[in-house]
Amino acid sequence: MPYLHDYRLFVSHAWRYSDGYKRLFNFLDAADNFSYTNYSVPIAKAFEGLSNVQLQEQLRKQIRPVQCVLIVSGMYVAHSGWIQFEIDFAKSLGKPIVGIVPWGAERVPVAVQNAADEMVAWQTSSIVSAIRSLVP
Repeated sequence: MPYLHDYRLFVSHAWRYSDGYKRLFNFLDAADNFSYTNYSVPIAKAFEGLSNVQLQEQLRKQIRPVQCVLIVSGMYVAHSGWIQFEIDFAKSLGKPIVGIVPWGAERVPVAVQNAADEMVAWQTSSIVSAIRSLVP
């Protein structure tokens, strides 16, 4: 049987919009012959009571070891300084970024379009294909 690569992923998201985050992992879990480790922090483990500097360092610790950053590109991203911080840090490390267009979305934030190495549709095959093509 061939070796199954375990992709190290960070999913950029806003905790108050966690439905898309959860749904993305349902897609990844349903993918055939696809294994990954999630380095992002879900709402159940949200960082609370941290200063901005402390939160920035926690995000850096999550992003450093990953091979790919995924961004669910809802329009709320355009108003999130934290997601922009994640994008900027990932780019500074040369991490590939996959922008995911939410189901039914007519627009995606320009910041995500500009940062993404690949923009994909909200479906398992597109997302997995992009990860596989961007991660050696």
